[in-house]
Amino acid sequence: MDPKDHAAYMYQALDQAHESPPKASNFRVGALVVDADTGYVLERSYTLALEGNTHAEQCCLSKLAKAHDLPEERVGEILPPNTVLYTTMEPCNLRLSGNMPCVDRIIRTKTKDGEQAIRKVYIGVKEPEKFVGENQGRSKLEEHGIEVIHVPGFEEDILLVATAGHEKE
Repeated sequence: MDPKDHAAYMYQALDQAHESPPKASNFRVGALVVDADTGYVLERSYTLALEGNTHAEQCCLSKLAKAHDLPEERVGEILPPNTVLYTTMEPCNLRLSGNMPCVDRIIRTKTKDGEQAIRKVYIGVKEPEKFVGENQGRSKLEEHGIEVIHVPGFEEDILLVATAGHEKE
């Protein structure tokens, strides 16, 4: 796949979101970790793909770490130099469950040299203010030198999938 075809990757992330079980207390989100030099998808996942109250980005990083027999906090050590993350929704900055927010998981992905392993995050929509108010995920990522890029044109489809299982207001 063409590493510059951001829409194609967002479609794949949206396909992942469809795999997430509808639940009133979660957004159904899909995510991909991609080598932006080759276009190779290193990992893909979705909300609740792993046991517990797991988010899509968390599942991607956990699955990659497990595949390389590393604790998740060291997963950045095995990522290619130009690794990017695609996620249908802005990564969370606050977890009501007490789990580590996805923003913090992304920030802690460091190379062996201590450099940021994921320097770009492509998002489909901002997180709606339903559960935690205004999400500060984007600004926190940017404060840590991680570029956040909106891929337009998916908002309606993403929100339709993300809120399946929620009570309609």
